[in-house]
Amino acid sequence: MTLKSKDLLGLKDLTKEEISLILDTAKTMKYVLTTNNKKTPHLQGKSIITLFYENSTRTRLSFELASKYMSASAANISASGSSVAKGETLIDTGKTIDMMGSDVIIIRHPMSGAPHLLARNVKASVINAGDGMNEHPTQALLDMFTILEKKGSLQGLKIAILGDIYHSRVARSNIWGLTKMGAEVSIAGPSTLMPSGIEQTGVKVYNTVQEALIDADVVMGLRIQLERQKKGLFPTTREYSRFFGIDEKRLRLAKEDALVMHPGPVNRGVELSTFVMDGEQSVINEQVTNGVAVRMALLYLLTRRGSSENSN
Repeated sequence: MTLKSKDLLGLKDLTKEEISLILDTAKTMKYVLTTNNKKTPHLQGKSIITLFYENSTRTRLSFELASKYMSASAANISASGSSVAKGETLIDTGKTIDMMGSDVIIIRHPMSGAPHLLARNVKASVINAGDGMNEHPTQALLDMFTILEKKGSLQGLKIAILGDIYHSRVARSNIWGLTKMGAEVSIAGPSTLMPSGIEQTGVKVYNTVQEALIDADVVMGLRIQLERQKKGLFPTTREYSRFFGIDEKRLRLAKEDALVMHPGPVNRGVELSTFVMDGEQSVINEQVTNGVAVRMALLYLLTRRGSSENSN
């Protein structure tokens, strides 16, 4: 089985079977990461380009390491250091990269839908590394992979996603992916940070984080995205922490073995207390490792798909 599309643009369009394929492949890649020799020939002769119009540490570096661990040629392009700063359009930039023989273009962009536009105009596979407030599919996949490792299954689990739902592309991708895999998703946050009509995605919306946390198997905090807010949607970060932050007391409402997750970077003492973030239930650091494994799996599957098509 291979992925149906040449691109990975979001989890909304993936089938349950495709998500399972990616997660199963990531298991093999995780094994590679645990060995002393993190080098495989899977992408030898392939060219991987990261094109980032927004800042990133975890996503960008994990894609670069994933490429190099599998012997691909990897190059990074930042908007500020490229012809984009001279006024070049996204399509023209994409076509330039495409004509240099690139196999995969990984893009992060502040505009929702930018990866979809790029994918329609290049032959290379396009991976969405975050587009505006739309989706961040690879983050959701690594979150699901982490839960799967710890819990054995996603079916029937109660996942509480808490915080700035409105601006969170991570939340959207997780909602699409987790519900398809049979999990029950509960969300809570300030009413000013709750998207209109979010109930239609199949999630349960609660007015308080305490209600959403009751008997949760997984507790996922979200970063307050102040850079996307054009006006104050809550009084202060101190008040946010008081009413919506996850501390030791609130965490006890979840199951005793509940996992604590966060896509990072974390505003310590705001979304999560230091006790919760560094506690035994936290798998935040493991999420980072699993991010490399999942991105290795995606690069492998997308480049393998192209090879299979060419051989037919």
